[in-house]
Amino acid sequence: MSEHSNRILIVDDEERIRRLLRMYLEKEGYEIDEAEDGEMALQKATASDYSIILLDVMLPGMDGIEVCTRLRQNKATPVIMLTAKGEEVNRVQGFEVGADDYVVKPFSPREVIYRVKAILRRSSETAFLTKEAVPSNSIVFPNLIIEHDAHRVSAGGIEISLTPKEYELLHYLAVSPDKVFSREELLKDVWNYEFFGDLRTVDTHVKRLREKLNKVSPEAAAMITTVWGVGYKLEVPK
Repeated sequence: MSEHSNRILIVDDEERIRRLLRMYLEKEGYEIDEAEDGEMALQKATASDYSIILLDVMLPGMDGIEVCTRLRQNKATPVIMLTAKGEEVNRVQGFEVGADDYVVKPFSPREVIYRVKAILRRSSETAFLTKEAVPSNSIVFPNLIIEHDAHRVSAGGIEISLTPKEYELLHYLAVSPDKVFSREELLKDVWNYEFFGDLRTVDTHVKRLREKLNKVSPEAAAMITTVWGVGYKLEVPK
């Protein structure tokens, strides 16, 4: 297992919340690090490799949205946003900038543990697989290979690093190639989130996904097609 597979960074300006989360997560065997503001969080998250980051939205100085935005410029570390009840707009913003999930305060520590384990299950399975292993349940296209059991994506023969949500979006499209999905469908099925106002979350993730693919394989990036007025599809080259 990789050395950072059990490390979690808790970012919250309230000491009692950090202490509560630390107590429960340490009981589950996780190694905990803490930050009380955005600057400290970004510094730690950039300098070290964490398996997941629990990130409060409302922080003094640099808020959680800004932290996640900057982090996503060079790291794909899974992020769970912590938001106060009723902060609908902040949750949408969090998804737009690359957060993988959110938990609403006041929360049950058990719910946080459940969500942490769910994301780690999806994003860390590669820790148990060697590079030589050939997982089953793979999806293979001419310029794009998705090894679902390993949660590994290669484009043009080069492995690329995706956040859990970027991976889930790509896999969801790839399971039904050439089928057009509306933004509403993608938001509901990939994010398990029904919000009928702002659909930029989907657009932002598609853009980020294309950019990552394009760096190693423009052909793979071109497979994610915009169907104007409808949504997106993964188009297989004829």
